[in-house]
Formats: sequence, C-alpha cells, structure tokens
Amino acid sequence: MKYFEYKGYLGSCKVSIEDKCLHGKIEFINDLVNYEAQTTEELNEEFELAVDDYLMHCQEVGKSPDKTFKVQLTLESVASFTKSRKYGKKPKRLHQRHR
Repeated sequence: MKYFEYKGYLGSCKVSIEDKCLHGKIEFINDLVNYEAQTTEELNEEFELAVDDYLMHCQEVGKSPDKTFKVQLTLESVASFTKSRKYGKKPKRLHQRHR
C-alpha cells in the first residue's frame, strides 16, 4: 500500500462507495485523526491540514505528538533471519527506521 507523506507522517487513502468520497487517517500513531475529500489531490491537501492540526492540537494541550514509524526489511535481511533461525544460530539484528 502507498501512503501520503508529510512531516514524517503517513496517511491512507480509501474509497467509500456508499458516500461517494475518499477518506483516510494518519497511520501508525495511537491517536485517531481522519480526513476526507472528493479527489486524491484534495485528500492529500486534507491529510496535510490534518497533520498540521494534529501537531497544533498536541502543542495546545501540552501533549507530545505520536511519531509515526516505518519498518523497512530487505529480502536479504528476511532470508538471513529465516536461515539463522532454521539452523539454531543467533539471527542478525534487523534494523528498524523510526520516523
């Protein structure tokens, strides 16, 4: 799945056939932040506004905003991990990239 990206946050894009609109949320954070629009361009703009509003709200209430994260695994990492587990070896550390 591809995501909108803005200020280190990722946003989804889904279709509501019943409501004939697009909607999404800021992904990979504990707080729930939704947005909706009629076109993908408008949805991207609404996502960016939602991120800005979320950050401003957190600042106003004195809360640290959740940070989104993104894990990237390469096939080599997965193969190394699987092979090492199969033969009882200690696996190589898989790195996580936090955003």
